Amino acid sequence: MTIAQIGGVTASEDDAAQKRSGVFSAAMRESLFPVASPVMRFDDHVPVKLGFEGNRLLVHAFMRFTGAALILCAPGLWLLPGSNLDPALMLYKLGASIFFAFCGMALILRNKVYAQPEVYFDPIRREMRILQKNDRGRPQTVLRRSYDTLGAAKIRARQLEIWDVDGSVLLNIPLADQEARHALRQQLGSLVR
Repeated sequence: MTIAQIGGVTASEDDAAQKRSGVFSAAMRESLFPVASPVMRFDDHVPVKLGFEGNRLLVHAFMRFTGAALILCAPGLWLLPGSNLDPALMLYKLGASIFFAFCGMALILRNKVYAQPEVYFDPIRREMRILQKNDRGRPQTVLRRSYDTLGAAKIRARQLEIWDVDGSVLLNIPLADQEARHALRQQLGSLVR
C-alpha cells in the first residue's frame, strides 16, 4: 500500500466521520433546540393580578372610629352630670368603663390583615388561577380554570364579571386601573361581551 492510498483511506474515513457527525449534530440540534414558536409581544400578553380587597379601607376606618368612641365612653361614664355615687352602681360603672376601654383599644390596635385571595390571569398558559395564602404565608391554588372552560366575561369601568358555562357568576372583582382592563380584554378575547 502506498502513501497516496493510505492518505486516500484516511481522507475517506475523515469524510465519513464528518458526515456522521454532521448528521448527528443536526439531529441533536433538532431534538435539543426545537423550532421556537413565533415571538409574542409582551405588551399584548401581560399577566394580570387582581385582589378581592373591595371595602377593606372602609371597614378599617369604621373599626378605628368605633374604637375611639368606646375609649371616650370609658371616662365619660364617670364624668356625666347627675351621676349617682352609690357604691353598688360604682362597681358596675367600673366594670363597664374597663370593658369599653379594652374593646376600644382592641379595635384601634387591630393590625392583622386577613389573607384575601388573589386572581392571576396568565396569558402564556391561558388560564385563570385563584391563589390564597395558607398559614405559613405560601400561596396555594384554590381554583384553576382554562380560558376555554369559561362561559363569558364582562368588563365594566370598575368591575370584572366572569360567568361559568352554565350562566352562573363565577367571579366578580373590582378593577383598579385601565392597564389591567386593557390587558384583560386582550387575553380573554372572544369571551368579552
